[in-house]
Amino acid sequence: MFKVHKKLISSNVPRTIRFTEELFNELNNVAINEDISFNQLILQCCEYALMEYEKENSDEN
Repeated sequence: MFKVHKKLISSNVPRTIRFTEELFNELNNVAINEDISFNQLILQCCEYALMEYEKENSDEN
């Protein structure tokens, strides 16, 4: 289960990504409710997705 954590994540690689308006609004609301930056939330979502992806691929072997 995905849980937002408040630790500061150091990020220094700039990238441009595009969101649908609906997805952006949902993510932005989560960031506001959790009192973290939008960037921190996106980094955490990506980390979680990669952990689940790796776990899923390990389970298949």
